[in-house]
Amino acid sequence: MRVFVAGGSGALGRRLVPQLVARGHQVTATTTSAAKLRLLEELGAQGVVMDGLDAVSVGEAVAQARPDAIVHQMTGLSGKLDMRHPDRSFAPTNRLRIEGTDHLLAAAEATGVPHVVVQSFAQSYGPGAGLLTEEDPIDPGTAPVARRLSAGVLHIQDVVPKAGGTVLRYGGFYGPGASDDVVNMVRKRMFPLIGEGTGWASWVHLDDAASATVLVVEQQARGVFNIVDDEPAQVRDWLPYLAECAGAKRPLRVPKWLAKLLAGEFPVTMMTEGHGFSNVRAKRELGWQLRYPSWREGFKEELG
Repeated sequence: MRVFVAGGSGALGRRLVPQLVARGHQVTATTTSAAKLRLLEELGAQGVVMDGLDAVSVGEAVAQARPDAIVHQMTGLSGKLDMRHPDRSFAPTNRLRIEGTDHLLAAAEATGVPHVVVQSFAQSYGPGAGLLTEEDPIDPGTAPVARRLSAGVLHIQDVVPKAGGTVLRYGGFYGPGASDDVVNMVRKRMFPLIGEGTGWASWVHLDDAASATVLVVEQQARGVFNIVDDEPAQVRDWLPYLAECAGAKRPLRVPKWLAKLLAGEFPVTMMTEGHGFSNVRAKRELGWQLRYPSWREGFKEELG
């Protein structure tokens, strides 16, 4: 197949492109920087400079590549996350998830590309309990900051299925280039455990996220898939274990009221609320087999 990977030089793109190439696919991968074209070529792709926020740039790149499938992996994450104003840090990514998604869907329709796969995120703070399946929508809750943070994900949730595309709700990424900032904060004891750490998270190693994406492309699977590992975990479990694997001291514990005062609302919500996600559908329908079924073995291998 001819596969167009928008955002091929990002953390996931760097793992996805080689897997696609190894399975015999012809890959065109985009970057916003001409300096990264050589990297894409070394990964086995034909590199193209594209501005995901420019409809003309996207349309021309897709038309020239003539792909059988488009995979949207563009994000705008760079620099340190401002935990007091995380919506500002995520604003470029939200634009790419809204405008970039719309541009890619329009380009696919204009050039007859039959399949578009779009990156989303498995994080939800709505009411209820238990693991979320693909039938459950992402719910950012009622907090204004969380809703602004989730604007791109909510847009994808709305428009991509209507266009006949596929939404991949990835868990929290870890692996080369994906978790370095978090690990550094843990080592400096700047990532405390807030309250009782009862918030749930679902993780996925970059290599497993990439392998699931390859299967979706090859099988032209449609709809929504939770791309997460087998073991959703509460913060009070995964954070001390991450610190142990990283050779760091045990995280400090901060009460909710103090954390909200010092860091704002979002970190408190993230660490004390939220759901885990079920990967049953992805494993059953795609035949997906994880290299790291649990973050426990993944963290240990990456950091040990």
